[in-house]
Amino acid sequence: METVFSKEVQAGLDAARMASLRRASRLRIDVGGVTYPILRMWKSGFAVDAQDAPKLRGLVDIFDGSKHLFQCLIVATEEVVPGEMHYEFKRATPVADHAALDFERADNAPAGLITDRRRG
Repeated sequence: METVFSKEVQAGLDAARMASLRRASRLRIDVGGVTYPILRMWKSGFAVDAQDAPKLRGLVDIFDGSKHLFQCLIVATEEVVPGEMHYEFKRATPVADHAALDFERADNAPAGLITDRRRG
């Protein structure tokens, strides 16, 4: 069964849904110092409020609050859901808090070396 609402009621429902999504998400994208809140995110992309975001493409950073999560290449796809601009990832690289190792670390390697200062 499909329910049809008047334009005013549907606009009110859409506005309430968008406000709820904005409050619920801490995720945001940063494009050259300008940030946009992410409404929803899935494995291959994310959605931003269509009124806020232009047709973005290229390199963006995704944050959860102040934590840097991903550095991504994106392309704008279309406004699938009314009021939401969808973007797809060309590449989404997780941000690491340490440099990548260029050697194999042994499983039984010591965490650090302790020296005796009295011998020095």
